[in-house]
Amino acid sequence: MPEASPAPLPEGHRPWVRVTHWVAAAAFITLVFSGFVILMSHPRLYWGETGNDLTPAWLELPISRNYQHGGWTKPTSFFATPGSPVSASRTYDIFNQNGWGRSLHFLAAWFLVVPGAAYLLAGWVSGHFRRNLAPASSELRPRPLWQEVRDHLAGRIRTPSGGPQYGLLQKLSYCAVVFVALPVVVITGLAMSPAVNAQFPFLTGVFGGMQSARSVHFLAFAALVLFLGVHVAMVVRSGFRRQMRAMTWGK
Repeated sequence: MPEASPAPLPEGHRPWVRVTHWVAAAAFITLVFSGFVILMSHPRLYWGETGNDLTPAWLELPISRNYQHGGWTKPTSFFATPGSPVSASRTYDIFNQNGWGRSLHFLAAWFLVVPGAAYLLAGWVSGHFRRNLAPASSELRPRPLWQEVRDHLAGRIRTPSGGPQYGLLQKLSYCAVVFVALPVVVITGLAMSPAVNAQFPFLTGVFGGMQSARSVHFLAFAALVLFLGVHVAMVVRSGFRRQMRAMTWGK
């Protein structure tokens, strides 16, 4: 009897997927670092158009000596009317690395936006999104979705194929990152840029003000950092060397 032919190898990651993945990954790590430095300079978040140390914040982060320092002189009103703006002087040495932090942040953003746009274009034209990322209607039923969640919580992770044969939770999380979180981060970042805002002021208005755009930017950033942590953990759990070879060399 003739020997059975070996089973075909699963499809690996395309070169454009691997290149855009690593360029965007390096840019994102740089953005996380520089964004954290910027946040340390003012670890308070507000809603609306304006916000400063003398106005209430919806979230304060204990990440630098600028957090709840209490080092202000007595506030002084500009006008003798209710709701007048107030001013006060600091009585402590602030942490302020905004200059180089913002420059690096803005530079790294282009290394996320350009490969991200190339990935979106190539993924749409090649049908990658339709074939590999869009969940089938049968997958979105409650039973298979719940079974996938249970398998992951129990640590029953299937052997990776080294290619885009993604599971349901992978498809859902990748779609959320590619089509929701990353666009929101980019658009809110542009809304906070003085140069962009001068030309397109409606971007800030979409989010209800400059400080609202900053808050939404932070929330999307936090979601992406959470995704990154889970993503790396799953890569290690499912076979680090195999996964790294697949995403780097396509084998």
